[in-house]
Amino acid sequence: MKSWIEAARPRTLPLALSCILMGSFLAASTGKFSWAVAALSVLTTILLQVLSNFANDYGDAVNGKDTELREGPIRAVHSGAIPASTMLRAIIIFSVLALISGISLLTIALKNAPANTFWVFLGIGIACIIAAITYTAGKRPYGYVGLGDLSVLIFFGWVGVIGSSYLHTLIWDWNLLLPASSCGLFAVGVLNINNIRDIESDKATGKNSIPVRLGRSKAVAYHWMILSLGMLCVTFYTIQNFSGYTSLLFLLSFPFFIKNGLAISRLTKASELDPYLKQMALSTLLFVLLFGLGVVL
Repeated sequence: MKSWIEAARPRTLPLALSCILMGSFLAASTGKFSWAVAALSVLTTILLQVLSNFANDYGDAVNGKDTELREGPIRAVHSGAIPASTMLRAIIIFSVLALISGISLLTIALKNAPANTFWVFLGIGIACIIAAITYTAGKRPYGYVGLGDLSVLIFFGWVGVIGSSYLHTLIWDWNLLLPASSCGLFAVGVLNINNIRDIESDKATGKNSIPVRLGRSKAVAYHWMILSLGMLCVTFYTIQNFSGYTSLLFLLSFPFFIKNGLAISRLTKASELDPYLKQMALSTLLFVLLFGLGVVL
């Protein structure tokens, strides 16, 4: 059980839930919010994140990307704690569970929406499952060619925030692209720290993440760009939709992002960088909670 819990990587769940929380807060600010939609959105997101983590553990092991050079947490399949065939079965089970949960969510949320909306969201949900699995698993994992950052921005930002808001309100609001981009960019920041930490082992095994392609110094500059754009997007949105000084509460989270950027600039050892993965994820969650409180009050 300990191996399964470690493979599920509970510390990644706050980050995965951040986009759902932001979308729900934005919906609540318009007076349209459903606890049933929120609960099923959270459940579906947790299942997708655990699925992604299992697939990542499995894919890196069977594709030979987990080696003794890797300095991050020990992987379950690579270490032998969980057989590859057993992990593959778990991936299939969680794919089915995520699909069932997602369909239940759409059935409740879209009962008064145009008929074709259900099929659009079902397609998005299936794309989420495919993206979760094929990041490192399969014949051509997109995570090995540096496309993981784009995927995280899309699914942890745009799809997660705008999609979850629509499930509450049944209204498309493209203005939400700015806060959604902030949420997605901060999630990309977490992935970037992970890839900077693993830059040497990834280079040795042919995993061409963006830090491998850029080199460490430019990857650090890229990290600052991610953080800066994330802070700018939400600030610009708030200026456009200013509703009182409480809407500026999210600014209290910015020092934590700056602290993260300074640490990534200064630290070089994997053991020193690893805690800042959690720090960045929790900073993103704090940002979302403060932003949400600001738009609801």
